[in-house]
Amino acid sequence: MSAGLVALLDDVALLARAAAASLDDVGAAAARAGAKTAGVVVDDTAVTPQYVRGLAAEREVPIIRRIAVGSLRNKLLVILPVVLLLSWLLPVALTPLLMVGGAYLCFEGAEKVWGRLRGHGPHAAAGPGGAAALPDEDALVKGAVRTDLVLSAEIMVIALDEVVSEPFLTRAVVLAVVGLAVTVGVYGVVALIVKMDDAGLRLAEAPSAAVARLGRWMVAALPKLLTLLTVVGTAAMLWVGGHLLLVGADELGLTAPYEVVHHAEEAVAEALGAAGPVAGWFVATLAAAVLGLLVGLLVVAAVHAVEVVRHRRGATDGVPSAH
Repeated sequence: MSAGLVALLDDVALLARAAAASLDDVGAAAARAGAKTAGVVVDDTAVTPQYVRGLAAEREVPIIRRIAVGSLRNKLLVILPVVLLLSWLLPVALTPLLMVGGAYLCFEGAEKVWGRLRGHGPHAAAGPGGAAALPDEDALVKGAVRTDLVLSAEIMVIALDEVVSEPFLTRAVVLAVVGLAVTVGVYGVVALIVKMDDAGLRLAEAPSAAVARLGRWMVAALPKLLTLLTVVGTAAMLWVGGHLLLVGADELGLTAPYEVVHHAEEAVAEALGAAGPVAGWFVATLAAAVLGLLVGLLVVAAVHAVEVVRHRRGATDGVPSAH
């Protein structure tokens, strides 16, 4: 009896060690996959704060929470099953889908640039009596979640590429861990950024002169930080979108654009010595952003042309008959 119990305990210990090793493997894979997505995570963090500009202070965190929930839903309920199934059944479809997402990011970024050039800034429109109209929160959240869908898809696909050789269940667990960690990290940082002025106001009332000075600086710095993040977010969408198009076209056989950018990056890196890698990265990033802007402006023009045609047709249909 005692021998049987000892054998059972040995089996349990073996299972526990196997489970621990499996968890270690998942953790290590998740860490590698998360590191690969670091650049896109920065993009996502830069893009998001622009969605709460113009909102009342008490609505900022609730809106960010709603966007975070939508982002998590995107990653776990939409993107995760799709990329797992596609990687198993139709892996060749992943690249075209990412290119479509890249074109959408280019459109989003170029539309913001076009709006700036036409003098339509990101500020809220004036309402009756010259007062600023409150943003439509539902529309704002939907737009943010749509943009997040593309960024999240890239994050998940990059993570998948790191663990594509792992067993199916390990892939699923790693992608779920990465999706959850990225969402909590990004929107946690965003919530801290947009509440910086509230924290600054509290510090400004502190008895310590140094602390009060820090608080006033935080309050004064927040609008500039949000403006900077808006610019960075727009540039990030153009960069990521252009990069997706470059890499996707290369994988589909249209190699010339990617090769031109890659050769330029290598030439700059070799010519500048120690500063070469950074300068080469900047050249490649700038080229991707310029491509993203050009493609985005073409999409903006096409979308606006369609809208004009629809408006004219609607106006024509609405003209009363001469009889």
